[in-house]
Amino acid sequence: MKTEQQTFKKINATKQMKEIMELHFRELDEAAKTKSKKIAWCTSVGPAELLRAAGFLVFFPENHGAMLGASRMATDLIPVANALGYSPDICSYLTSDIGSYIKGQSPISKAYPGISGPPRPDVLVYNTNQCRDVQDWYNFYAREFNIPCIGIQTHRGVGDVTKAHVDSISAQIKALIPTLEEVSGKKLDYDEFKHVVGLSRQCTDLWKEVLQIASNVPSPLTFFDGAIQMGPAVILRGEQRAVDFYKLLLAELKLRVKDKVAAIDGEQFRIYWEGMPIWGKLRELSTQFAELSACVLASTYCSSWVFTALDPDDPFDSMARAYTELVIVRDENYKERYFEAEIERYKIDGMIFHDAKTCPNNSNNRYGMPERLSKKYNMPMLVINGDLNDLRCYSEEQARTNIEAYIEQLSEKKGR
Repeated sequence: MKTEQQTFKKINATKQMKEIMELHFRELDEAAKTKSKKIAWCTSVGPAELLRAAGFLVFFPENHGAMLGASRMATDLIPVANALGYSPDICSYLTSDIGSYIKGQSPISKAYPGISGPPRPDVLVYNTNQCRDVQDWYNFYAREFNIPCIGIQTHRGVGDVTKAHVDSISAQIKALIPTLEEVSGKKLDYDEFKHVVGLSRQCTDLWKEVLQIASNVPSPLTFFDGAIQMGPAVILRGEQRAVDFYKLLLAELKLRVKDKVAAIDGEQFRIYWEGMPIWGKLRELSTQFAELSACVLASTYCSSWVFTALDPDDPFDSMARAYTELVIVRDENYKERYFEAEIERYKIDGMIFHDAKTCPNNSNNRYGMPERLSKKYNMPMLVINGDLNDLRCYSEEQARTNIEAYIEQLSEKKGR
């Protein structure tokens, strides 16, 4: 069933992305060294807009965690945090990041010479909409640096997002302001806040369009492309340069569609990836799927930075709604309807659920979801056991064998 070796399609906009990402890290490093600007550490899913408007440069530890996973440094650093009492079963972003701090080893210093690692923060701000682990993660650094740690406690298992949900989260966002003003030494500029939320909305609309362009047949990009190209949507949301980048990327992808350039030559199977990436194995997995003429083209993960509720004219409530509408926060019924819509939109042949050992909140295979969807769509499903960062939880040989067998199932179903 294997085809000739695939030629991976280079996305030209990646060069621009690397440049603005490096500039971001160098700005943070300069500010930390010169004390020219205050630095906030923030969870990847907000409330970054408020922090930027309050005059902070923003660093995202989850992005650092992904870098630790992709560079394969994580597995050696996780035991350092385990020795401090952090369980091997909790978020491996958390444990690898704390291990990185203790050992003084960071992929940032390897990627950007002259930068030793993450910038020292002045304040730590979290939102538990991804998981509860972030508050414990940030509180570790609050104790280390003796700085304020403030956050938002998000509702979980949400069906319909109601006014009560929005009012609760909006009030918590507003409650962050006095501490931020005390640390920054200046009052929040409400007009700047609206401006930043507006830029975030532009970024998220463009990013959504980038992701949904994969609904074309053949798809012009893969999930593995998306896991790389989402960088600005995570760490530069609320800045003009993120908006400019996604305009550039979207134009390139639209040209691919026009010219019928496929991300995977001879695309035969369209696959949905549910759950976290296995950061240390992106290249190996993308190569294997390409060799099998299977395009993994959409995911819940990359869509985690699509916030269509953001409204610059109503920044507090719209942020509250946007950050509560995330799939990860919702109940099983909502998630099932969401996956059904995704299957239809992207013309999916099969779904792969990644059961990430240390990320139960982002593993949606544990309560019968694959079985229900399989029955409804007469679609084979595959569950891969692994982890986002801890490669000790992942058997490459077993995964490779299971993926080959799964594509064989899809092939037989199509009568090939």
